[in-house]
Amino acid sequence: MIGEKKKCIGLIFGGYSNEHEVSISSAKTVFQAFNSKINKQRFIVKAFYINKNGYWLDSYLSEKILIGEIENNTTKKQGIFKQEKINFLDGIEFQYVDVWFPLLHGFNGEDGSIHGLLKFTKKPLVGCGIIGSALGMDKILMKTIFSHLKLPQVNYLVFQNVDLNDTKEKNNLTSEILKKLNFPVFVKPSNSGSSLGVSKVKNESEILQAFVRAREIDTRILVEEGLEVREIECGIIGNSKLLTSEVGEVKYESDWYDYDSKYNLNNKITIPAEIDSKITKQIKEIAIKSCKALNIFGFARVDFFLEKSSNKIFLNEINTIPGFTKNSMFPMLWKASGLNIEQLVAKLVDISQDL
Repeated sequence: MIGEKKKCIGLIFGGYSNEHEVSISSAKTVFQAFNSKINKQRFIVKAFYINKNGYWLDSYLSEKILIGEIENNTTKKQGIFKQEKINFLDGIEFQYVDVWFPLLHGFNGEDGSIHGLLKFTKKPLVGCGIIGSALGMDKILMKTIFSHLKLPQVNYLVFQNVDLNDTKEKNNLTSEILKKLNFPVFVKPSNSGSSLGVSKVKNESEILQAFVRAREIDTRILVEEGLEVREIECGIIGNSKLLTSEVGEVKYESDWYDYDSKYNLNNKITIPAEIDSKITKQIKEIAIKSCKALNIFGFARVDFFLEKSSNKIFLNEINTIPGFTKNSMFPMLWKASGLNIEQLVAKLVDISQDL
């Protein structure tokens, strides 16, 4: 649009989170996409990096990290962070930002924290709001809502604030798992992403160690029954009207889809997934229904299990800030659906402004 003022995109990345490094990788991809020849005609980018201690860098230094001139793990050694207080308004020219693009994966970001903070700037943001973000991040609340709507899920149990030093409580949780679920089971912290803190448990002797690992991230723990499944994923974009991408499948070499396998270049991605058209249609319908149930809009990735023996669909979870790395599924799904990464980021900005 000749003559129109370029929109300033406030790209926020890093964060006080166990998915800090993934966020940086995602931000690099999005930053490059906004700086493509076509997008530079419409947008300028102000980047804001948050280090692992919660300190915000100004746009100049943040951009240096994105283009590789500063290593994010050496910034503290260089004396950049000497302030005694954390105040994101100090040195942050937020008043020039037209649209925020938060790419903070995991807690203190994807859980709605950053959305609540940015709301006070009175600027639109890419992605959904506080409620959808919080519900999408909290596996227990998410699954409770899905159960109420009778959306298909694997069998699961919820454990909250279990005292692992109490012999009676330990025996009770083990007994309940043995009684109600079949091995293998997956023990997951309720609030986490990228499979961090998740364990695959194959027998009774492994249960307590899996709980100890999950509790390092969250005291609220989900235990799910493991099935022989295919990993199926679907992208969502839109506001009042949600659109679905092609449906894709991830095949991995490891025993299960853990953190390392999620970022492994050897994964086989198939888009569209080689599944029956009726199943594809069902997956897309459930993806939209589940996002609407949690008030999730803007963009998201909805993950499914497809049981190998029966072709039954099971809704797994929704990621409200999915990865944008070069080997992340979300941009791949939309590229296969006709939107390359440059078009995708521009489309998400338009959606944030109801265009």
